Amino acid sequence: MRPLFTMIDMKPPISRAKMMSVTKSAIKAIKLYKHVVQIVEKFIKKCKPELKVPGLYVVDSIVRQSRHQFGVDKDVYGPRFQKNFTPTFQNLYLCPHDDKSKIIRVLNLWQKNAVFEMDVVQPLLDMATAMMSVPIEILIPNQEVTCHFVMVRCSTPVYTKSLL
Repeated sequence: MRPLFTMIDMKPPISRAKMMSVTKSAIKAIKLYKHVVQIVEKFIKKCKPELKVPGLYVVDSIVRQSRHQFGVDKDVYGPRFQKNFTPTFQNLYLCPHDDKSKIIRVLNLWQKNAVFEMDVVQPLLDMATAMMSVPIEILIPNQEVTCHFVMVRCSTPVYTKSLL
């Protein structure tokens, strides 16, 4: 999985050749799939915000290739990635705001192509909707303020004044 570690120092966009190299390494290491998944999840957690979406593309590429090569019934990567989808996607949503639509696009493709079951993808889409900074009204004693929910790196909710 050395190709994945070399991605950390790269600047986006990540080339198709690099993605294929990572995917090929993962497929070759099928017997170590738990370690591969852990490495990819750790990459998504630790990488710079602008590399979060390429990390998702790596997940997508590995799962699709595994399903294609070994068949849906013998795919080990999909179910293993699925175990930690909630924390992984919480980390993914720490990407730049403009990249969030790319995450939603991948989720919609997964839904359309039945890569994962609807009951797996839908909560992730719901999480995306919740993370898209929806204005809410909060009451502070003697003050009414429009705020946006913002997820910060430490996963603590912070309320900021609206720029609207």
